[in-house]
Amino acid sequence: MKKGTLWTILGVIAAIVIAWFLVEVLFSLLWFIGKLVIVAIVAVIVFVVLRSLFARDRD
Repeated sequence: MKKGTLWTILGVIAAIVIAWFLVEVLFSLLWFIGKLVIVAIVAVIVFVVLRSLFARDRD
C-alpha cells in the first residue's frame, strides 16, 4: 500500500468523523431554536388569553 493511499483513507475517515460531529451539532442547534420559537408562540398566546381574561374582569 502506498503512503499516499494511506493518507487518502485517513483523510476520508477524518472527513466523515468531522462531518458527523458538525451535522450533530447543527441538528441540535436547529432543534433548540425550533423549541424556542414554539415556546415563544405559546407564551404569546397564553399572554393574550390571560390579558383578555383580566380585561373582562375589570369591566
